Amino acid sequence: MDWLNPSALAAAMRDAGTAKGNLPARTIVLTGILSGLFLGFTTTLFVSALVATGNLVVSAMFFPVGFILLVLLGLELFTGNAALLPYAGMAGRLGFGSIVTGLVLVYVGNLIGSLLYAALFAAIDTKFFTVAPDAVGAKIVAIATAKVIPYMHSGGAGWMTALSKGVVCNWMVSLGAVMGLVSRSVIGKIFAMFMPIMAFVAQGFEHCVVNMFAIPCGIMLGAKVTVGQWWIWNEIPVTLGNIVGAVVITALGLYLAHGATAAAEPAAATAPAE
Repeated sequence: MDWLNPSALAAAMRDAGTAKGNLPARTIVLTGILSGLFLGFTTTLFVSALVATGNLVVSAMFFPVGFILLVLLGLELFTGNAALLPYAGMAGRLGFGSIVTGLVLVYVGNLIGSLLYAALFAAIDTKFFTVAPDAVGAKIVAIATAKVIPYMHSGGAGWMTALSKGVVCNWMVSLGAVMGLVSRSVIGKIFAMFMPIMAFVAQGFEHCVVNMFAIPCGIMLGAKVTVGQWWIWNEIPVTLGNIVGAVVITALGLYLAHGATAAAEPAAATAPAE
């Protein structure tokens, strides 16, 4: 049967998290850089669709492309790892130090890749900064501004709103990582991952790695946002929210529900990098 039942899925999550936690540092950073590039690319695809259609829900259907590709290619993404590494820790397979180190390394890799694609896309969109941004570039400027300035103007309430949007976002994104394990077939994995990823984008929630691309790229294209404002009013609260959503809702929730039944299960599926 293509579908993994909950106990087999619990074993697959445990084994995937364990494998990730034991990867060499160089591999984590390198595959993290590639994931940052992929999410930057899928974000510009989404924005291009949004400019063409003017419809957020329709455009959100294009966003899962990058996520699906990086999972199938065995790359590493902070938001998925924030659920799978702690899950392996809950199962007694990883220590706290390994979890923290793995998450820090992949975060750095994702940031490097996102910034590289941001610089590349900004240069392309402006013919190496010789002309004004086109419609897609202008939309990225607007998105970058909207991801920082309204939160800043709202003060503490804005900061908590960004954090809360991060919680709900990574509940869905980390669930996408889990759904990549629920099927043995490629087409099954694609359909399973597509649903939660599309859902978070269509509702406008906040993803720390996407924002590592969108906000710096917007700044490069002319958004009136400083690097400090980006980190204080978006990246830091969103990252914290993403961690809470992945660890508490996805990892702990599924571990309490099914973790005990995974003890007798063998490795049930090829673990995606997410």
